[in-house]
Amino acid sequence: MEIYQLRTFVTVAQQGHLTQAAELLHLSQPAVTAQIKAIEEEVGMSLFERTAGGVVLTLAGQELLPRAQDILVSARQLLDHARSLKGPLTGKVQIGIALTPDVLRVGPWVAGLAERFPLLEVCLHQGVTGDVLNAVRKKELDAGFYLGKNPYVNVHTLLLTQLRLRIVMPKGWLARINAANPKELGRLPWVGISQFSSLSKIVSELWRELNIAPKKVSECDNLFTASELVQAGVGLALLREEDALRAAERGVVDLVPEIVKMAELQFVYPADRADDPILQTLVAGLQPVWGLNSNLVV
Repeated sequence: MEIYQLRTFVTVAQQGHLTQAAELLHLSQPAVTAQIKAIEEEVGMSLFERTAGGVVLTLAGQELLPRAQDILVSARQLLDHARSLKGPLTGKVQIGIALTPDVLRVGPWVAGLAERFPLLEVCLHQGVTGDVLNAVRKKELDAGFYLGKNPYVNVHTLLLTQLRLRIVMPKGWLARINAANPKELGRLPWVGISQFSSLSKIVSELWRELNIAPKKVSECDNLFTASELVQAGVGLALLREEDALRAAERGVVDLVPEIVKMAELQFVYPADRADDPILQTLVAGLQPVWGLNSNLVV
């Protein structure tokens, strides 16, 4: 039995779906099916049962899964140890960023890494938060910054901070409603957020909490565009508290009082690379920048 076959077995077990596993493994579905069949023939028993929604482990598969995971961990540790014998940390990492570099404290982080590890090249790619997480899940990026809750078991997260978000509306609109009644906010138009951004889920959570279902009159994929649309009189939007307060102080928007929405800002990376020396270095470099400790990694 080969390591790559065990990796396929574990990935299918985690995803519960052959197509999703194939996507993560960068293989065709027939190739994944063939590898699973080869493993089952070698062990002499079925490891998966097909269901309407995908596949589930048999009792034999459930018994073998933890051992397969242990073998993969040991193989990664062996490889990581071999890499550490080469000497100074070298290589290139692809990092996805969302929001703005100052919010993410990218400058101090990369500067610290460059000073300590001059042979490590950090490549930054601006993207939408949802796309960053998905690219990390597919291993198209080595790591990235993500706003919101991470739903994937094969992606590890380091919680950096809780961002405070506030509702803003075009100047003068606050007088149109009774701000003491949150349901009044549902009568006004809102600037929608693209479904490819995790901000969309955060806004939807807020609407459920306020028990409103407002009309979306426009859509964008970042907070800065949303701010411009609010100032232009398009509708309400959720902004980072610092940006909302500055806009309110300039007199270009009205700030809805008291309502605050919290969102998790996280650093995400593939779970099966947690022992990779480069990723450990990236995480360690974030901790002093954000004032964190290692037990925040999940």
